[in-house]
Formats: sequence, C-alpha cells, structure tokens
Amino acid sequence: MAESSSPPPRENRSTTPISEAFRDYIQTGWAEHSAEPASPLPHVPFVQARREAVSNAFPGTTLIIPAGSTKVRSNDTDYPYRPDTAFTYLTGWGSGATPGSILLGTPQGKKHQWTLFVLPPAPRTSDEFYANPAIGEFWTGRRPGLVDVGVWLGLETKDLASWSLDDLDLTSSAVVAAAEETLTREIRERRHTKDTSPDDRLAEVISEMRLVKDDYEVAELTEAIASTHRGFQDIIRALPEAVGDSRGERIVEGAFHARARREGNDVGYGTIAASGSHACILHWVTNDGPVSPGDLLLVDAGVERDSLYTADITRTLPVSGSFTDVQRRVYDAVVEAADAAFAVVKPGAIFRDIHQAAMAVIASKTSEWGFLPVPLEEALAPEGQHHRRYMIHGTSHHLGLDVHDCAEARREMYLEGELRPGMVFTIEPGLYFQPDDETVPPEWRGIGIRLEDNILVTETGGVNLSAAIPRTADDIEAWLRS
Repeated sequence: MAESSSPPPRENRSTTPISEAFRDYIQTGWAEHSAEPASPLPHVPFVQARREAVSNAFPGTTLIIPAGSTKVRSNDTDYPYRPDTAFTYLTGWGSGATPGSILLGTPQGKKHQWTLFVLPPAPRTSDEFYANPAIGEFWTGRRPGLVDVGVWLGLETKDLASWSLDDLDLTSSAVVAAAEETLTREIRERRHTKDTSPDDRLAEVISEMRLVKDDYEVAELTEAIASTHRGFQDIIRALPEAVGDSRGERIVEGAFHARARREGNDVGYGTIAASGSHACILHWVTNDGPVSPGDLLLVDAGVERDSLYTADITRTLPVSGSFTDVQRRVYDAVVEAADAAFAVVKPGAIFRDIHQAAMAVIASKTSEWGFLPVPLEEALAPEGQHHRRYMIHGTSHHLGLDVHDCAEARREMYLEGELRPGMVFTIEPGLYFQPDDETVPPEWRGIGIRLEDNILVTETGGVNLSAAIPRTADDIEAWLRS
C-alpha cells in the first residue's frame, strides 16, 4: 500500500514537500473525463415507492438518512466501506455509494421533497485531488458526478458542501441514528430535547417495511443464493487442498471468499468454516483449524450482491465423502426438523411457530436417543426445554440487506407476526454435541450439524429459494462424489 505524502503529516514519518512548482504542475495537463451517459437503475420505481411509504408515515417531519462514513480499522487504514442499510433501502445505492452522503426528506404538505447530498468529484485544480488520502481521487478513485448519481437514482442531488443543519426545521425531525453518531448528536442537541422516540420510530418503520420484499429484492436474493451455490461448489473443489493442512478451514474460507468477490460485493457476514468439533461453536469465524478425514465440515456463508442483498446458507459436508452411521442419524434428524419447520410456512401462520415445529423434532429425536433426563412431554413444556441443550439458537431470522434483517421491528411484527407473501427468512435447525458433553455417548461428542435454507413466502405457501443446493444426506454424498 502506498504511503500518504499528504496532510495531516506525522513528525515521525517522512513526507514529500509540496512546492509551488509541484502544485502548479500536478494541477494541469489532464484530459477531460469522459463516460457513458447515465441511465436510471432498473429498481428506481421500487425505491421511490419505499420513500413514499416512509413519507406517509412521517407527515410534517424532516427526515435525515445518512449513508455514514468510513470506519477506521487501524490507525489510518479503514474497513471496506459499506453504506448504512436504511440509506441503501431508501436510495437504491449499494456498494458504489459515496461515503458521507445524506438523504434528506423535507416536508411539503403531506409528502416530502427528497434530496441527496453527495461529495462530487474534486477538480484537478484542488489539493484534495492528490493530497487527501481519505477522499482524494489519486488515492481512492474517481467519484461519480452529481448529475450521474441523480439520473441513476431518480433523485435531486446537491453538493455535500451545501449541507447545513441551519437550513432545516429540526423541531419535528427524525434521523437514522445508527448511521452517523456525530450528526445524530448534533441534531438531537438542536432539537433541545432528550426525547429520541422520533429516531427510534423511524428505524422501526423502515425495519418493518423491509419485512416484506418487493420483486426487485426477491430477484437480488435469488441471485445471491445462486452465487452462494457456486461458492459451495468452489469449497468442494478446494477440499483436497484443505484436508491435512494445519489451517484447512482458512482454505475453505478463502475459496468461498474468492467467489463472493468475483460475483458480488463481498461476503454478507464472516464465513463460518467449522471442521470437527469447531462445528459445535455456533459463530466460529476464527477458521484456523485443520480439516481432517472423518470430520464433518459445517460451512455457513453467503454472497452479498453489489446491491448489498445477501444470501445465508449452511451445509454440513462429510470430509471423507460419506457420513458415518452416527453422523447420518444426526444429519437426518436435522433435515426432518427443517422439513417440519418448512411445512408451517404459509400466509397467516405465525413466525414463532416455525421454530416450535423444528424444536418438536429436536426434542423427539434427543428423547428417542435417550439424551434427555425427563420424559418428552416434560421436556416440551415451557418449564422444561431440556432439549435446547443441543440446539440453543433460533430456527429462523429475516433476510435481506442485513443477514439478520429487520432488527428494529417490533416483536409483534416479527416474532409474533403473521407470515405475509414477500417475506424472506431462513430455516436453520441444528444439533450440536459438544466434545466434552457427558450426556451423550463418546461417539456422538464433537458432532455439530446445521442445515440452513432461504425461504420465500408466496400467496400459496413457501418456496425454498436454495432448494437447488443439495441438502439431504444422499444428495450431499453424491455432490461430493461429483
């Protein structure tokens, strides 16, 4: 990585003096920038409908939706930029969004005038162009112009330099607070109240809108799942290299990551590549262990599209190509739990009942195997739940721009809510027998299995969007042989 020669200088680092001759020379001799004429993005009508729905929910309220800034990883290096989810949802601008942008909704009667404030390209005659490593285009690449952004997104655009809170009526206002801490703090100070309920309500409304996906969102999720399928195929091709390597899990992770970067923006979350007893650690993302013959390899991964919609798929693969008898018994039980959960999916069903259906199978199987200290009926009672020792997580979560989508929605709209056409969520039961768990026989210890699919609710029931990815034990073995 090139080292910055620009301010702010550090006394303990060498810097290149900027002479007047250098400045005069670097600011001249540049060709005119040419690009293809911009055209509206195909999903603009869907995004406009979202803004209209937010507008209807907040008549007379100034709405401020920041994209957020880059975040420091260490010293003067940043994490890869990802705009705030609410900003992307209401602008349609994904991985290419310019850091620091702000979407403003100004009340006009019962509606809002929407304006996007964006940092435009720096003139070649400015020091910023070459001397600012945070945003200078010599360092981070050319930014799109205001006209192009406006055409792409169907929004009025203004130079971010013209943004000022002094121009806004903040008496009745709401901001997406999580996106930009400094801006949020200033807005709240200017409102002269400690009441954060307008901001909380804005986050809640946007989250609840996102519970039901439009056609564009479903199409993006479908493509993310297809890329994820190819990523799993890459993992299978990489298995011979991973087996026997002291960090074989990293080889698995890297194979998937290459696919995510090739076909999408990135992975949608930290890939879990868990071999052997690591599969019993639900969020194992260290991925620094070996992949050994005879082990199971649990991979939980998803490709995030440039639109920022992500898949979330889990498959558990027998490293040697075939399940042992015990591994297959556990795997088949997990498939049965997943199928029972899927059978619940239809419009009008209650979201929490998906989990209950899966857990009934988990309870039945662990009771049948003699692992529970009480009869099945007692374990299933609210005051029992002994079977949860072997599956402590939930069965489903909504999926979309965030892998755990719609997190600010109210309980009565999420966990207790009715399923509606357009909802997309996971079904992901599992069984985990910790390596030191003396409630199970030794040959069961260290087995961790999870099966996760992405489900769409339709008018007539549920559709498994990831059904093309092998999921039964027989199909998994055939996949590995192929």
